[in-house]
Amino acid sequence: MSPGAGVPLPEVAWWWWIVLSLAAAGAQTARNAMQKGLTGTLGTVGATLVRFVFGLPFAAVSLLGVLWITGAALPAGSSAFFAWVAFGGLAQIAATALMLAAMRQRSFVVATAYVKTEAIQVAVFGLVFLGETLSATAVAAVVAATTGVLLMSWPKSLSRPPGAAAGGKPGVSWQPVLMGLLAGSFFAASAVGFKGAIVTVGTGAGGSGSFVMDATFTLVCGLLMQTVLLIAWQGIRDRQVLIAMLRAWRPSLLAGLMGALASQMWFLAFAIATTAHVRTLALVEILFAHALSRRLFSQHSTRVELVGIALVVSGAILLING
Repeated sequence: MSPGAGVPLPEVAWWWWIVLSLAAAGAQTARNAMQKGLTGTLGTVGATLVRFVFGLPFAAVSLLGVLWITGAALPAGSSAFFAWVAFGGLAQIAATALMLAAMRQRSFVVATAYVKTEAIQVAVFGLVFLGETLSATAVAAVVAATTGVLLMSWPKSLSRPPGAAAGGKPGVSWQPVLMGLLAGSFFAASAVGFKGAIVTVGTGAGGSGSFVMDATFTLVCGLLMQTVLLIAWQGIRDRQVLIAMLRAWRPSLLAGLMGALASQMWFLAFAIATTAHVRTLALVEILFAHALSRRLFSQHSTRVELVGIALVVSGAILLING
């Protein structure tokens, strides 16, 4: 039985949202790592731009492919649809910038963990704005997986905050923590906004009748709005960032591809499941990030991290079988 959605999908097996979410988590881990690497040369703003500017062409090609393969009509977007897209798109821009800023101050895995408190937040936002309710098992899965993420990535030692006097007592720098948590809030709002757009275009007049078309059309509209807005803003604020981004087109192109692929999978999953189910299963991304960090930096897991991993896996199993 499907965990619930706003678009009827008799031709799609309910478990496809699991496959799509896992694929999206993998692609997103790769994209985040690439963006983190680009912050050194492009800065936070430039690395944020890469996700949208270089992701748009791939999303546009995907839309053309869907039009050709399915033969479905291009949806007619309503004012409500574009309002949801704008809400989701702006929230995603803010979330991405905050996440990358947190990654510049903390490790890749730790910053990812703070952002992944999004799962609990998206469950609340989904209930308030979309009326998506969760079973007791699903709530337990959300709590277990989120707790596991925090255990895996909570600071192991205290560190001196930026700007602290040399020789002073070490202390926790809460700035990256707050940025990560706030990024999670904006990602949660973004997920709800894009899910609202997909449901609106799928159930409204002039809909395509295809959840694949609805999800892909929403993705392209969102990326187009984000790209135009960010290029215009950065062109006024600092054109050198745009020039630097174009010079780094090779790594940026790959990051854009991974970003577009991840977004495509997320949007398809949103079309056939509740946002809370999708974003909770997305917590397996922390396992991918942990494995990537261990491979790159030869880091070994502590007992607390192993408990956290067990909780994330348990939460995912509960969610899938609940």
